[in-house]
Amino acid sequence: MKAPGAWTKPSAPITSRNVYAAAHVVPQMNAENTPGSPAVLDWQATLSYRHELWSWGLGVADAMDTAQRGMGLDWAATQELISRSAAEAASVVHSAPAALRGKSVRDLISCGVGTDQLVLENLPTGEAGLHAVQAAYLEQLEVVEAAGAKTIIMCSRALAAVARNAEDYLRIYTALLKQSSQPVILHWLGTMFDPALAGYWGSADVSVATATFLELINSNPEKIDGVKVSLLDAEHEIQLRAALPAGVRLYTGDDFNYPELIRGDGQSHSDALLGIFAAIYPAASTALQAFDAGDTERGYQILASTQELGKHIFSAPTFYYKTGIAFLAWLNGHQSGFQLVGGLHSGRSLTHLATTFALADEAGLLRDPEDAARRMSALLTTGGI
Repeated sequence: MKAPGAWTKPSAPITSRNVYAAAHVVPQMNAENTPGSPAVLDWQATLSYRHELWSWGLGVADAMDTAQRGMGLDWAATQELISRSAAEAASVVHSAPAALRGKSVRDLISCGVGTDQLVLENLPTGEAGLHAVQAAYLEQLEVVEAAGAKTIIMCSRALAAVARNAEDYLRIYTALLKQSSQPVILHWLGTMFDPALAGYWGSADVSVATATFLELINSNPEKIDGVKVSLLDAEHEIQLRAALPAGVRLYTGDDFNYPELIRGDGQSHSDALLGIFAAIYPAASTALQAFDAGDTERGYQILASTQELGKHIFSAPTFYYKTGIAFLAWLNGHQSGFQLVGGLHSGRSLTHLATTFALADEAGLLRDPEDAARRMSALLTTGGI
């Protein structure tokens, strides 16, 4: 096995790119946490992981799909997660470590606003359904803003179920932007991450959906901090990036092509809001420090050295990428057991996890290789291998 990479924590804030690592949640190991059960979290481990990411100069995107929104994390647990994480972020800002000096709470923590408190089977159709979706979004918006975090407006399964056309999407999102007190991040999540979002923005044709998305942005640029696009299509992202109005950032959500998108083309670059950064954060931070220092090629090469790991963790069915994120957290000693809420840790095979282990070692992302090997061996023995 290889030694850990020569990663370095920043001695000053990262400035050349705005970056959020989308963090997972750690379950309490002796709780039920079976499919359909209320999520019971290990708060100490969950919040410690966020402090680990902050210590490397990265922001945290919380209560997102990586934290299993709508995939095991219920709304009650989500509210507590938002409140606790934002409070921890405020404590970090107050202590003003060198790597985060001058940063605000919103720089350190952004949280998802969705509609997952709704039960899809009970959702009315037509105008009543749209009203219910808007009310659910506004309820969650109030929670995030009260916590002091930056708002990420997530895609809604409920809106995808009741929207009749692009105009319905524009109406709901415009109302949300009007109500937001601070600029938000708009999140477009592709069907590879969540099949229930098919036809989002009113069309299954990506080019038509993109036109609606841009109409919303161009009508409300002052209310939008940026857009996060998770379609795993680098060319589409580059074209969208060029079409955005001045001042609106493109936060890449492409966990396959992030090295070249973050590097940019000499004219522009993508910022990042990535689940993979929660797994490769020491390398990501070191790469971003290289970008800050003007060494674009070194920054790119560091990110590229993690790309095969990213492609594997996010391979189809991409829905289960959270399993790989939690698996690496366990290998690196950030949680006592390899579990996810909702039983989602069973979403990948032992063969897949063994490859994850090997690729993480190759990328220098196992901080204690001997301990990681002991954990991996125990898992294989338990699995009958």
